[in-house]
Amino acid sequence: MTGPPARVLYITGWMRSGSTLLGNVLNELPGVRHIGELHFLWKNGVLGAGTNSTCGCGQPLAGCPLWSEALAALPARSTEATARRMLALQRKLMRTRHTRARLAEARGARPTAGGVTELLDQSASVYRQMAARGGDRLVVDGSKCPAEAAALLGRGDLDVRVLHIVRDPRATALSYRSAKEYIDPMSPARSSGYWTAFNLASELVGTAAGDRYLRIRHEDLSARPRRTVAEVLRFAGLDDEVPVDQAGRVPLGVNHTLTGNPDRLRRGVTQIRPDDRWRTALSGADLAAATLPALPLLGRYGYPAAPARPAGGGPGGTSHPTDAPSTTADRDAGSRPADTPTPGGRSRTAARRDGRYERPVAPLWPGELW
Repeated sequence: MTGPPARVLYITGWMRSGSTLLGNVLNELPGVRHIGELHFLWKNGVLGAGTNSTCGCGQPLAGCPLWSEALAALPARSTEATARRMLALQRKLMRTRHTRARLAEARGARPTAGGVTELLDQSASVYRQMAARGGDRLVVDGSKCPAEAAALLGRGDLDVRVLHIVRDPRATALSYRSAKEYIDPMSPARSSGYWTAFNLASELVGTAAGDRYLRIRHEDLSARPRRTVAEVLRFAGLDDEVPVDQAGRVPLGVNHTLTGNPDRLRRGVTQIRPDDRWRTALSGADLAAATLPALPLLGRYGYPAAPARPAGGGPGGTSHPTDAPSTTADRDAGSRPADTPTPGGRSRTAARRDGRYERPVAPLWPGELW
């Protein structure tokens, strides 16, 4: 290899926290390429076995000129056999529960487990291909897999920075309450249980990364987008003018993201604004269920254990039309009507009956990431 190592901004934390929008904002800068969630390249992009696998440009990944060229240039090629091998290694080595082990390997405190280097070599090859195709200054990966972030810190051929995004667990619980085209619903308690686990694992990564780690809050990105994006740019080593105006508006063009919130397909001027629907849309029981598993970290991130409700609050107390032309930082999108079956025939809302939540039989993710 010649030249400097590819610079990668790896986003970690729990899902539904604003990574898609932030990545697309950064994508508007010259020399920055937001590639979406690379972790799902093999399952969604190559095998087409998952959901939400369309490239951000609107084409199937195999039909996207950028991705087709990049995949063709990989040393191992993007064959079905390679994809299945990578998926097996991910399940074995890169779940959130593996974060501590991957950190120890990155620090040189223990031998690297078999398969880790093989997996990371593939990721590094993709990063280099994307750096050569518009991401020479920065490649943004929003995979949000703490174990993967931990392992990447040990790569000498990459300049990896880890950005940890957190969001109030009650807000993510509301987001997960309804079915999406690309993700199963889950109960508020289960969502917040994952929230705590993923954020604790991301904190572990931060202890090892030192000045290569930055934590921001979704709420700050939504309320003060220019200031927060400027902080991220400085952390990533970029001195560009923030592409968000004083009113929180940003023009978004074409991107080439893999997986992620379907809002990544939107084009045109987008306004970033706070979204506090959870304060009125969640019942008291759901608020309590979403709060209790997250108690160990709420104070650390500046979230109250007993959040205030607006006057007259309660489920359905606030109107927030889904067809508004502006968006919040990672607004829910792409949900299907209740009990609409997916292409595979299984209802995404089959997990919720009579106001009670049941664990889906075969969750798409994050179950596979834990």
